[in-house]
Amino acid sequence: MLPPGAVASDAGIAVFGSYTGWPCGPIEEVSGFWAVPDATVGGTAKWLLAHPPADMITTTVGSAIDDSTIVGFVPEPDAQEGIVYTIARTDDGVAVRAEVAALTASGVCPEPPGGGQWGAPGQG
Repeated sequence: MLPPGAVASDAGIAVFGSYTGWPCGPIEEVSGFWAVPDATVGGTAKWLLAHPPADMITTTVGSAIDDSTIVGFVPEPDAQEGIVYTIARTDDGVAVRAEVAALTASGVCPEPPGGGQWGAPGQG
């Protein structure tokens, strides 16, 4: 679900300088792109946080910056699958990229190098 006025687009809608690296696998992954005219990065991030997809929980810990931000959602705590929205400012509003990943039935999560734990999707 995206803010009212969102229009499906293609990858050329904006330059997204990062992508989500899903550490577990195998996964099924899809991406989608939208333009949201007359929107702001912060306003779009707040809207997404107020309307979580499919009762997911957010992994977002920071606030939106002027040019871009990331908003992540997972189905349960510590999950390494979910949806990561990247929001980027454009000349007439914002562009949104959604990266969606789900572990396959045979999906596994390797131990992180050096111990510790994997960061949540959408936390960089």
